[in-house]
Amino acid sequence: MRRMMTLPRSLSLSVALGAALAAAPVALPLLPAHAARAQSAPAAAVTAPVTALYAALGQVQARNSGSFAQRTQALAPVVDKVYDLETVLRASVGLRYAGFSDADKQQLRDMFRQFTVARYVSSFKPGGDARFAIDPTPRPSPVGSDQIVTTHIGSAEDTDGTEIDYVMRSGPQGWRIVDVLLNAHISQVAAQRSDFSATLASGNVQNLIALLQKKVRAFSED
Repeated sequence: MRRMMTLPRSLSLSVALGAALAAAPVALPLLPAHAARAQSAPAAAVTAPVTALYAALGQVQARNSGSFAQRTQALAPVVDKVYDLETVLRASVGLRYAGFSDADKQQLRDMFRQFTVARYVSSFKPGGDARFAIDPTPRPSPVGSDQIVTTHIGSAEDTDGTEIDYVMRSGPQGWRIVDVLLNAHISQVAAQRSDFSATLASGNVQNLIALLQKKVRAFSED
């Protein structure tokens, strides 16, 4: 049985998962040191980050949640806690990431964090009416020992909602999100890799940083 969380008025999934509709799934390698723990993890520990994320998005959507900047400030610490943004960024960039300088990596990580938070804040606007259902029983990922948490996001009119799954991985800081799947198989990481690839074709990471800055500005003005 799914747990249902009711949040305040409408949701823009197209912004939250955007280009994922055109992408194929991506396989993320498991960190071997944590494989045994992943096999025996309590379900509640695996689903807890998703529950925390949805609770925070409920606060972001509250009618009195404030300006874009205020909502960003409220959501950012939760994203830091529930996502493994380093792993997501590495997978989204691909092999080029290893060749970046330490300074470029740090600048890119900072901008990617802003981009991830801003996308959520733009999608979950004040006064919404989204309903989140979380399946309390994760299922094994076909890749390594990752786990998948199935959720559905809809509205009062759309009770079934859209399936949004979270790929969870166990690491030193516990279970964290490393990918988001639309309709159970369309990978957000793969979509981002496709989006970033053309920008990085010249080999200049500053082009990708500029692209993310542009996206953050667009989200803040939406």
